[in-house]
Amino acid sequence: MSDQIKFIVDNLNKEPFKKNYNLITFDSLEPMQLLQVLNDVLAEIDPKQVVDIREEMPEQTAKRMLSLLGILKYKPPGNATDMSTFRQGLVIGSKPVIYPVLHWLLQRTNELKKRAYLARFLIKLEVPSEFLQDETVADTNKQYEELMEAFKTLHKECEQLKTSGFSTAEIRRDINAMEEEKDQLIKRVERLKKRVETVQNHQQMLKIARQLRVEKEREEFLAQQKQEQKNQLFHAVQRLQRVQNQLKSMRHAAADAKPESLMKRLEEEIKFNSYMVTEKFPKELENKKKELHFLQKVVSEPAMGHSDLLELESKVSDNQ
Repeated sequence: MSDQIKFIVDNLNKEPFKKNYNLITFDSLEPMQLLQVLNDVLAEIDPKQVVDIREEMPEQTAKRMLSLLGILKYKPPGNATDMSTFRQGLVIGSKPVIYPVLHWLLQRTNELKKRAYLARFLIKLEVPSEFLQDETVADTNKQYEELMEAFKTLHKECEQLKTSGFSTAEIRRDINAMEEEKDQLIKRVERLKKRVETVQNHQQMLKIARQLRVEKEREEFLAQQKQEQKNQLFHAVQRLQRVQNQLKSMRHAAADAKPESLMKRLEEEIKFNSYMVTEKFPKELENKKKELHFLQKVVSEPAMGHSDLLELESKVSDNQ
C-alpha cells in the first residue's frame, strides 16, 4: 500500500496536476477532498468530467465516475457483491476503493485519454426497433452508422501516419536541405552564365541551343501523337471488322427472308407444334395420370406392420 501511495503522490505532484502533496498530507485528505482528487484525474482523461463535486449529489458523482470507469474498462477486484461495496466506497470517498483507482489511472493516463476520446464517437447509440420502423429515423440511423465507420477508418489512417516515421522536424530538415541545394544550383548557373559570356558569339549559340531543345520537345510530342494515332487506327480496324461481320450476318438473314423460305419455315413450325399438341403432350399427360393413380393407390392402402413384413418374407422364402 505504501508503494501505491508513493506512486500516486509522485504522479500527482508532476504535470499537469501539480498538487504538491507528500505521503502524510495526501493520506490525511478528507473523503470529499480525495474524491475531488480522483475527479481531477478523471477530468484530465476526459475534459467533460471537470466538476466541483461539492456542487453535485454524491449518488450523481458515483454514477458519473462509474460510467467513465466502465468506458475506460476499469475492473474493480472481487465479485458482484464487491461491486456494491465499490460503488458505496465511491459515494463515501473510501481510501481502499479510491487508492487502487488512482493508481490504475495514473499508470496509463495517455492510453486512457485516447480511449475516452474514441468512446465519444464509437459507443453506439441503440435505437429501439419500433422507432426504426419510421423511414426518417431508419435513414438517420444508417447515416449515423456510416459516419461511425468513416471515423474508424480516418482515425486508423491518422494513427498510421503518426507511427509512419514522418515528423515535422524531419520534414523541416528535408526542406532546409532542398533550399541549400537550390541555392547551390542557382550559384552554379550564375557561374556557367559568366563562363558562357566569355565565349565568342555566345548569344547565337544560346539561341541555337534553345531551338535544339524546342525541336527535341517537338520530336517527343510528335512521337507521342504517332503512337496515339496508331492505337486509334488499331481500334478503328477492329470496329470495321465487327461492322463487316454484322453486315454479312444481316445479308444472310435477308437472303433467307424470301416468301418461299418463310413459308417453308412456317410449315415446319406448324408441323412441329401439331406433333407436340396431338402426340407428345397427350402421351406425357397419360403417363402422368397413370403415375398419379398408382401413387394414390399406394397412399390409400393401410401401412404395413411388422407382422405383415414377416408374412411377406415367409412367402418369398416358400417361393424360393
